[in-house]
Amino acid sequence: MQTRHSIRLGLLLTVAAGCAVATSPRVARADDYSDLLDILRAKGSLTGSEYNTLLAKHLHRGQASEVRSATPVKGRRTATARHGTTTATVEDPVVFEAQRAADDAARSARSAQEALAETRMSMKSASVVRVAPYVPGKGLTFSAGPVDITLSGFINGFYSYNSPGGGHGVAGGVSTGSSKFDQSGVRNGLLPAGLILKVATTQSGIDLAGTLGMYPGLNNAASGAFNANSGGSAVGLGTPGIDFRQVFMTAGTKTFGTVKIGRDLALFGSDAILSDATLLSVGSTGGTAAPGNTSLGRIGVGYVYADWIPQISYASPIYKGLQGTIGVFQPLDEYNYAGSGLSATSIHHSSPMVQGKVTYDFTVNKLTGRIWSSFLVQRQQSLTGSDIDTGGRPRSVVAEAGDIGTKLTWRGAQLVAYYYRGSGLGTTGLFFDGVATNGRKRASEGYYVQFGYNFTKKFKLVGSYGVSNLYRAPGDYSPSLVRRNESEIGAGYYALTDWLTLVAEYAHTRSAARGPFKEDDSTISAGAAIFF
Repeated sequence: MQTRHSIRLGLLLTVAAGCAVATSPRVARADDYSDLLDILRAKGSLTGSEYNTLLAKHLHRGQASEVRSATPVKGRRTATARHGTTTATVEDPVVFEAQRAADDAARSARSAQEALAETRMSMKSASVVRVAPYVPGKGLTFSAGPVDITLSGFINGFYSYNSPGGGHGVAGGVSTGSSKFDQSGVRNGLLPAGLILKVATTQSGIDLAGTLGMYPGLNNAASGAFNANSGGSAVGLGTPGIDFRQVFMTAGTKTFGTVKIGRDLALFGSDAILSDATLLSVGSTGGTAAPGNTSLGRIGVGYVYADWIPQISYASPIYKGLQGTIGVFQPLDEYNYAGSGLSATSIHHSSPMVQGKVTYDFTVNKLTGRIWSSFLVQRQQSLTGSDIDTGGRPRSVVAEAGDIGTKLTWRGAQLVAYYYRGSGLGTTGLFFDGVATNGRKRASEGYYVQFGYNFTKKFKLVGSYGVSNLYRAPGDYSPSLVRRNESEIGAGYYALTDWLTLVAEYAHTRSAARGPFKEDDSTISAGAAIFF
């Protein structure tokens, strides 16, 4: 502002002096010059002190010029002012000083511009760390030269009160209704806490990135087959588990696509869980007396858990909203989740698991949506079961599954619909009770529907219903094994700030066996989550 003011002041004084000289070939009259100074002061171009000083100098020199000879004074400087085609030569030193001030201001402006350009160049140096503009919930991004470093995460906690509805325990069921005792717990929801570090850069035209995702829980962890997710241990001196779900790298270009190597969320069933509103709440608890690292949400009551699996996968470029992904994954064992020898198991794999997915994103007027479909194939070898007759040869089966789903958003309303079917897939988790004790595959299927509405930008209500079925295999007689898990869930979400969301939820869960056994329970949960 000071530079611009000086330039404007100098030019105004120069023009003022030129106009004054045009009025008189010798010297401007005091009243003409005074009028111009009055105008400049009224416009704010001159302060009171500047106005008094310039007026005094002009009056003094005007009086002296009346007795000067026409001979030029030694050392006198001239300045010119142009307005249209009028040109006047000014011999007044006051005008010269104003012109010099304008020249100095112009030089200062040029120096400032050069300094700014130099600063911008130096900011591109690898030795300078810059911070990108912060977007709430998207993490903090720092740039060190060509490398971007992003740190993001979330923390949640809930009080849950579980009331059993009674019944007889169901093997492989997700309801806790047969516990006969009310249960209270302070726990995580379907999400544990999370801290995610991502580094990214571009080298030789290739976009490179690495991600490390650490997901600790609130409650003490118990050792078991599921590691940090094996369940809780409500005793003193315990510590929570740390679930390092994400350890992967990516490399690709916009025209080629992206290759991923490492541990990340698998493809089959991934959009089902990512579209599930209970990601921000609790859903079915799976037990509250000694909470595990997470609740179940809608896992086992609408979809099979996608899981975080070591993989080498390829995602194509997005073409008009369409993208395909395929990969090879670490094979997983057939697992007897129900216990009591009700299902076959396996531990040998000569080939990888293969998964693939196709997604289509679209917008039609105010309707936005996604349609997806995915598949899974894995060979289970050397099956072990109480009723398997191998005849001296190892028994093996090919487990396979497919799904389809959609998520639609129109104004404040949102709809999710999902369906899956598998053979040897099992229920709740991948390959849980998917093969009978005689080595025959069990069929399974399930679905869920979810509707949500944003009444305001901050407040949303969501309701959903889901079911997962596990069917008999030929010659499979297990009356205590789960046949059906289902639940109804309703929740309210209020975004108190950009970070903080308050949650209240009710969930009713039922499990039914093939025989007469069944159980149900109800859970009320309330808590909060922050995302940064």
